[in-house]
Amino acid sequence: MKNILLPTDFSENSWNAIKYAIHFFENQDCNFYMLHVIRLNNLVANDTPLVLNGGVVEDVYVKPTKVKLRELLKRVSKLSIKSKNHHFYTLTDYSFFIESIRKTVEEKQIDCIVMGTKGATGLEKIILGTNTADIITKVKCNTFAIPENAEFRLPEEVAFPTDFSLSHNLQLLKPVSDIIERFKSSLRIVHINKAKPELNKDQLKNKELLEDYFINEDYSFHFLSNKRVEDAVQCFVESRNTDLICMVAKNLNYFQQILFHSKVEKISYHTDVPFLVLHEKNKYYG
Repeated sequence: MKNILLPTDFSENSWNAIKYAIHFFENQDCNFYMLHVIRLNNLVANDTPLVLNGGVVEDVYVKPTKVKLRELLKRVSKLSIKSKNHHFYTLTDYSFFIESIRKTVEEKQIDCIVMGTKGATGLEKIILGTNTADIITKVKCNTFAIPENAEFRLPEEVAFPTDFSLSHNLQLLKPVSDIIERFKSSLRIVHINKAKPELNKDQLKNKELLEDYFINEDYSFHFLSNKRVEDAVQCFVESRNTDLICMVAKNLNYFQQILFHSKVEKISYHTDVPFLVLHEKNKYYG
């Protein structure tokens, strides 16, 4: 049984992520935990923290949240896809957002977080919303980032951008191999070098390790040269109609170039292609 965390702010964006998760794990035994965090910074008046009287918080914040979560459950029940192996639970917490996520991940033994990403509204905005970026970088749990315009489709082609610096345990890639096996997907391992595509000795060794690891899968290597990593990924994803991008969070510098430092006018695939970000200290969920 997999435990999936679905943070929600009751927006259509978060609802889209919930729908994606239900479709993605359609034939899996899953507990889905829909969590709404009432933030501590909302419990402030005129820069003065309110006295967190249990009764006041319950009446003013918690009860209305529970009503909204029940309405969300009803909305889930009306989806065309229904699985007897899916069980849904609602959670409410009031704390700092990341603290609540971390606590829930530990207490509920969460295998994967599925969360919507909000599109940036200004050209200087980061691509991923702050909440999603914080979860990816600060919570050691595999995370699906579902763009607001993404619709679930079978991941026929999965892109795996890598710099071939495999300091992580290869078992970290097990969710990728499981996705490939479950959906009969093709894996495209993409290396982007800012100068020239030649690999050094360590990179060549790690490339061979990937070849061994995915030996039974449908995979191929693709080598691109571009001064801007994010531009190269975008071109690759668009040219091949990629359905899912998987990345390892430990390669954070490489990873951040693709997710966090791109200007909106240069990026289009972020609006409809989901990301799966893998963390080392996370039990297998696939």
